[in-house]
Amino acid sequence: MPTIAASARSLPRKLAVGDFGGTVNGKKIELVIADDQNKPDIGVAIALRWVDNEGVDAIVGCSASSIALAVQDIMKNRKKPYMLAGTAGSFFTNDKCSPMTTQWVVDTYAQPKATVKALLTQGIDSWFFLTVDYAFGKAWQADATKFIEAGGGKVAGSVLHPLNSSDLSSFLLTAQASGAKAIALANSGADFANAIKQAQEFGLTRKQLLVPLGLMISQTHGIGLKDLQNVRLTTPFYWDMTPESRAFAKRYAEATNGQLLNEGKAATYSATTHYLKAVAAAGSDDGDAVMRQMKNTQVNDFEMKNVAIRADGQVMRPLYVARIKAPAESKYTYDYYEITGTIAPEDAWRPASESACDLLKSQ
Repeated sequence: MPTIAASARSLPRKLAVGDFGGTVNGKKIELVIADDQNKPDIGVAIALRWVDNEGVDAIVGCSASSIALAVQDIMKNRKKPYMLAGTAGSFFTNDKCSPMTTQWVVDTYAQPKATVKALLTQGIDSWFFLTVDYAFGKAWQADATKFIEAGGGKVAGSVLHPLNSSDLSSFLLTAQASGAKAIALANSGADFANAIKQAQEFGLTRKQLLVPLGLMISQTHGIGLKDLQNVRLTTPFYWDMTPESRAFAKRYAEATNGQLLNEGKAATYSATTHYLKAVAAAGSDDGDAVMRQMKNTQVNDFEMKNVAIRADGQVMRPLYVARIKAPAESKYTYDYYEITGTIAPEDAWRPASESACDLLKSQ
């Protein structure tokens, strides 16, 4: 019995299993769900229980990078597929790559790369980082710094703030005093929302540009267009781009009392579906066989067309340049983005020539 485990976002997986008919190769598909509570010890314990005691064949996760790194080691040792649908550390397809891991959404290399390059061409050449003191925040800052310096810009300074900080005033005032043209926000969730709102209160946006290095549409929804209008970003997916994506978003909303289909939820469906297709094609749920099939087959679904999975596990999807609309421009529910450009996969993701992943070097 193929068993898929999930750390969160159960509905997209349930939809994927349902669309597959609930069975693969004549066997029932079982789905189990757990919450790691954003705690490494809990996440590791859950993963060990799943694969060692409960017969789990694959995990689709969106855990924090610190948890995902530990779970990745477990999955590598047990030869079980691990699909990241929200974890953003770029090291998962670089020096920490694993033959059993695939990266489905976006990472701390690709997302800041596009944002930084676009702003440098507009003369935004001095930067200050407000960074969460956590693995993914530091990775974001490190990758973005490389792009800034390579493009002729400079980093005026940086500050680290604790995870889940309600008061960011001292950090923002330090950023303001730096005089940098751009304040890069290398954080997410409540930290990002607090930074945006408090920066508005202190008047930072009158002279400096707030730049999110990683912004998901759920955050845009929570913060609101008033505070985020005209912010530029890059995104791997926007629900309102094609008839197929709109149809799936409508289906998802109907099943969730109107909830928004965000990037991670869409990728969760894609990862689960692609895994099940690989199990069917391989005629087995053996991890090595399934991973070979996944990487030898292009991803095709409502959000991606003819997208390859590279040997390092990177899903080579295009990214999109977007502008957040002003409140008056939004004409219907979740009408938040104007897509202004497309970034080809080869221009978005870390080039194989720059990678420290042995999986690419062995090709």
